[in-house]
Amino acid sequence: MQIEKPPVDHERVVPTAERRGLILIHTGDGKGKSTAAFGLALRAHGRGKAVKIYQFMKVPSARFGEHRMFEKIGLPIEGLGDGFSWKSKDLEHSAQLARDGWARAEASIRGGELFMVVLDEITYPLRYGWIPLEPVLACLRERPAHVHVVLTGRNAPDELIELADTVTEMTLIKHHYKAGVPAQRGIED
Repeated sequence: MQIEKPPVDHERVVPTAERRGLILIHTGDGKGKSTAAFGLALRAHGRGKAVKIYQFMKVPSARFGEHRMFEKIGLPIEGLGDGFSWKSKDLEHSAQLARDGWARAEASIRGGELFMVVLDEITYPLRYGWIPLEPVLACLRERPAHVHVVLTGRNAPDELIELADTVTEMTLIKHHYKAGVPAQRGIED
């Protein structure tokens, strides 16, 4: 490890634009996309802001750690899917669930009552063609000016990245799965 001196000078960038709702994307092959989005949701909820989380690949009955905690603190989270595609017994049914889920999420975004809407794992139904990209882009462009939207998932489409205000790419450097260590409660779920 290279030792470096702590910075002592900092050039302050003075914002010139008004505050407004942001589009934030967490994408990439690394771990932490949903976790980062949930952190933003918790931060907003902690400030008394209205937040809703939609999970496009989780089943409505999911009881992962985030569901248990969000239920305790009153942060709404809704599973819209039937699991990842390799677990699906009927991909057309999975596609219909995604379309129905998008209709609910779109209504929440356009309704303007929420400070933040999280679209967790939405890139998968977009990439599979289950949800057309253009209506999602239109909704994001036309949303009420104060609504923040956070989108997660691998391989975010270029059009979403172009539209977004903030894009973070999680880069896989090392993962315990590759060493044969299975998923663990409290880390992956």
